[in-house]
Amino acid sequence: MVDYHAANNQSSGGGPPTYMEQENDWDRDLLLDPAWEKQQRKTFTAWCNSHLRKSGTQIDNIEEDFRDGLKLMLLLEVISGERLPKPERGKMRVHKINNVNKALDFIASKGVKLVSIGAEEIVDGNAKMTLGMIWTIILRFAIQDISVEETSAKEGLLLWCQRKTAPYKNVNVQNFHISWKDGLAFNALIHRHRPDLIDYDSLRKDDPVTNLNNAFEVAEKHLDIPKMLDAEDIVNTARPDEKAIMTYVSSFYHAFSGAQKAETAANRICKVLAVNQENEQMMEDYEKLASELLEWIRRTIPWLENRTQEKTVQDMQAKQEDFRDYRCVHKPPKVQEKCQLEISFNTLQTKLRLSNRPAFMPSEGRMVSDINGAWHTLEGAEKGYEEWILSEIRRLERLEHLAEKFHQKAAIHESWTDGKEAMLTQKDYETSTLSEVKALLRKHEAFESDLAAHQDRVEQIAAIAQELNELDYYDSASVNARCQKICDQWDVLGALTQSRKESLERTEKQLESIDELYLEYAKRAAPFNNWMEGAMEDLQDMFIVHNIEEIQGLITAHEQFKSTLAEANKEREAIQAIQAEVQKIAQSNGIKLSGSNPYTTITPESIDNKWEKAMDMVPQRDNALQDELNKQNSNDTLRAKFATQANTVGAYIQAKMEEIGRISIEMNGTLEDQLTSLKDYQTTIMSYMPEINTLEGYHQLIQEALIFDNQYTSYTMEHLRVGWEQLLTTIARTINEVENQILTRDAKGISQEQLYEYRASFNHFDKKRSGQMVSDDFRALLISTGNSLGDSEFARIMSIVDPNGSGAVTFQAFIDFMSRETTDTDTADQVIASFKILAGDKNFITADELRRELPPDQAEYCIARMAPYTGPDAAPGALDYMSFSTALYGESDL
Repeated sequence: MVDYHAANNQSSGGGPPTYMEQENDWDRDLLLDPAWEKQQRKTFTAWCNSHLRKSGTQIDNIEEDFRDGLKLMLLLEVISGERLPKPERGKMRVHKINNVNKALDFIASKGVKLVSIGAEEIVDGNAKMTLGMIWTIILRFAIQDISVEETSAKEGLLLWCQRKTAPYKNVNVQNFHISWKDGLAFNALIHRHRPDLIDYDSLRKDDPVTNLNNAFEVAEKHLDIPKMLDAEDIVNTARPDEKAIMTYVSSFYHAFSGAQKAETAANRICKVLAVNQENEQMMEDYEKLASELLEWIRRTIPWLENRTQEKTVQDMQAKQEDFRDYRCVHKPPKVQEKCQLEISFNTLQTKLRLSNRPAFMPSEGRMVSDINGAWHTLEGAEKGYEEWILSEIRRLERLEHLAEKFHQKAAIHESWTDGKEAMLTQKDYETSTLSEVKALLRKHEAFESDLAAHQDRVEQIAAIAQELNELDYYDSASVNARCQKICDQWDVLGALTQSRKESLERTEKQLESIDELYLEYAKRAAPFNNWMEGAMEDLQDMFIVHNIEEIQGLITAHEQFKSTLAEANKEREAIQAIQAEVQKIAQSNGIKLSGSNPYTTITPESIDNKWEKAMDMVPQRDNALQDELNKQNSNDTLRAKFATQANTVGAYIQAKMEEIGRISIEMNGTLEDQLTSLKDYQTTIMSYMPEINTLEGYHQLIQEALIFDNQYTSYTMEHLRVGWEQLLTTIARTINEVENQILTRDAKGISQEQLYEYRASFNHFDKKRSGQMVSDDFRALLISTGNSLGDSEFARIMSIVDPNGSGAVTFQAFIDFMSRETTDTDTADQVIASFKILAGDKNFITADELRRELPPDQAEYCIARMAPYTGPDAAPGALDYMSFSTALYGESDL
């Protein structure tokens, strides 16, 4: 005897089907319920007849017509499509039992275990056992193979009903008994697949009999589903029989199974279109951000290349402040935008590869390489602009110093030359005595000595004017005019001096005595006076230095000058002694002096006054030099502070760059752990920003102090800024690579163990630990994974992992290739096949069909992009879904 109650726990493949775990016991007590038994008898009879009529027969009484086993075997042949053993045609009981056993053996051969159902009970017409047997057949051949989203049998059928009826009001399918009692669920199933057969909005929940009769009649007339139940049987039962309802509903499922394929096709298309829409949005965002960044660079570079010179140091310092504001305020957001642009581009390319789409090619001039090139040009312009500003400040400082020195020397010279032309042109020697002429001649000789002494000052004035012209001084015209006037006047003085000398020498022959003391006084007083004027000029001379060595050189020179003062004082006393000797001789000889030295205008009082002024200037010069020494000491301290901070920051950036390189190669743990670790690492690096700001503060103080060199460090602020930006960009790029690996893993179904294996293999062959490997190492890696590669196959693989032909393969490209080789993705052919299902096997599709099968936004997306179909079988409004699918994947995929 075949055991029916033991449920179908073992299928032909050895696995326990879940649908039988819920239906393995035939509830004997429930079968005693007359209402349920009536519903099952009517439903099972109609179900059997729906198949037996294919062979030209039917049953009227389910427990009587299967007793001889003939129609039972015929039913199994019809629903299975297989031939059963030849039945016995005898009328005896044993013949009937043998036929029923053949049917039961066939059922058991399909992986079904029957419990407590034997051939004798069927032959004896046991209604309860017969209904149990028929239910087992229905489960195996009508319900078992139903599969909806990883659920099967009863659960799959229930999920199918829930999905199909979800949009309908007053329908909530939770089971196969009371959820169907008001008839709306049956009508919803029909309307979902054939809206032309049912006016669903006209149905009322409080009229179940009308609803049920409407659904049963429409199904029997238009869908070839026989009427298996009466509306009154369902309505008048508190809880309709679950097995009867499941049997009836399974007929609807099989009738609409074709529509299920269309729904699957629509889901596939929706998925593909959603990916395509998201990718297109990312492309648009990239193009917009790239255009804005390039436009900002285009507008900024001319400003950085502008070399319009200013007239004063203050104007150039204002430009320097504007440049500092650009560096600290305007540029950092653009650095972030550039980094985000690279991350967006890499993410988009990864998504395109994962969805089997062609790589994204930005419009001309907006490639990442174009942006990097423009950025490099911008940074070159920045460097040149900063160097130009500093050189201009130095030039203008030098110009201001030279201009002030020029005007000072010119004023002294003009003061000295004032009245000299009148003196040289007077004819006083014509009426002078011999002694007066001799005195005039000696005086003239003293003047010539003074004139020669002033020659050096005139040459200095001309040299300063020439240097101002060479340095492009803005007021060179007035300087040149004043210098030319001084030179012209100097030439006139030379000519007049020569002319007066000749006149005096002609008169000298007639003049004899001369006061030697006056002459000696004049000869010694003139150079000494000139020396004092030069000393006073030097003591008042402005100076500009840039380091301690220069100021110490000035202090040394000043000390050397002070060491000559004692000898100069002796010379002053000697000159004053000459004048005293004149007074002594005059008094002793009763000579009446005219009151002035005929050979010079330099009086002893003027010499003493100038000497006192010079002596007063010495301590003032000492103080000025000491103040400058203190300033340079302060500047040197500032250099040391900057150097200490710069050396610390530089070493930190270098160490972190090396550490990032190691982390990117030696990552451990899950990708999520790696991502968390990298973001924590990024936070740690960002916490170092106050040190960078401190260094920027020192750098600003150095620039404000006009310090242009630093012997304590080889680092410059520009060097450290570039290093810091590279460090931030590198950690952001590394995080992006891990995020793309997570995206690849989730999209391709790669396990964590596979990623570990890929990473270990890649690191083993990455000899330089650079995160990328040359083609020979990559070939060795592929061979180690079991690939036997010829040259042409390896060239094909390299074109995938290195499309730019750089000769290097990154880890991301390697896992993209491995995931592409080991997983399946949607193709253009699959999308075309899916559209063909929605189009009812036509070579074109209409807008109404797209709107009916796809969500509204994706339907309109397709309609807007599909070209009109122009084939010979074209109909009005036909759209070409084939070329549209091809465009989604690129021509190379077909």
